[in-house]
Amino acid sequence: MQFRTYINIKPSLLKIDHNQSIFSLGSCFAENIAAQLKRAKFRVVSSPTGILFNPESIARTIAHFVNADNAETTSKMVRDGLQKSDIDGRWFSYNFHSSFSDSDADIAANKMATAYTIGHKALIDADTVIITFGTAWVYRYPQSGQVVANCHKQPNNIFSRELLSPEHIVELYEPLLSNGILSNKRIIFTVSPIRHLADGLEDNSLSKSILRVAIGNLADRFKNVEYFPSFEIQNDELRDYRFYAEDMIHPSHMAVEYIWQRFSEYTFNETTRQLIEQLEGISKAAEHRPFDPYSEVHKKFCVQQIGQIERINELYPAIDFSKEKEAFCRYL
Repeated sequence: MQFRTYINIKPSLLKIDHNQSIFSLGSCFAENIAAQLKRAKFRVVSSPTGILFNPESIARTIAHFVNADNAETTSKMVRDGLQKSDIDGRWFSYNFHSSFSDSDADIAANKMATAYTIGHKALIDADTVIITFGTAWVYRYPQSGQVVANCHKQPNNIFSRELLSPEHIVELYEPLLSNGILSNKRIIFTVSPIRHLADGLEDNSLSKSILRVAIGNLADRFKNVEYFPSFEIQNDELRDYRFYAEDMIHPSHMAVEYIWQRFSEYTFNETTRQLIEQLEGISKAAEHRPFDPYSEVHKKFCVQQIGQIERINELYPAIDFSKEKEAFCRYL
């Protein structure tokens, strides 16, 4: 008997390996995937300006990363968006997460400029870009006409709440994909499985459906665009409250691990999956605290681990083993 609906995911023809660079941005779930990639020792940069929930803010942030090619332009972009809160007196920007805010305008501006610089390099270097849409509901700041990435706990009545259409989302990404920065990269879109209960379940369903339609249209038009069904895995394959965290909104640790497993099957070949197992073994060995660290047996073990690291680095020089090498070398 079958007690769940298994989603058959056709493996991608384009594979990710450890010699490639990955850029991930979008909602909280983008952070989950990026954390898994980092744990598996891929070169990945994730959301330099903070979590981004809606497609319009993500598209605008990508454009800002592209334009952050020199200090003067970057500083102007930051200063144009910087403003002081009437609530707590902190300097913030509607383009950034609240973690970039500060009571000192210069400190806030420097943090934001650094984030743009990091994003510029990561986007230029990336072979694969993973974009996770969280919601099609947006908040527009009428004074500037801009859809905000974060409301920064400002009064609700200063924003207008709107629902993006699939057509508008496609219009935002067509220039980026046709002849823009994303045109020569592999793009993996996902819809976040995290439920936006503040919108209400009905509006959350409406929002997610719009995001899915927009991505479907983009995937039909551009050969370098793919869709990974993290939303469907959580809601159709797992579809049980035991796969949600205590807040009943976010996926549980078990769910994230399972979605990561399906993502691995989708985008890694067998060689890469075997390598990831090796890397996990080396990481665990480096974290192990031996009973007799300076014994000849343990020294021999450390030498073997360093040898394994060197052999892997010959094939994948981009993998950073500095932490593990330090752990093993301290006993030699």
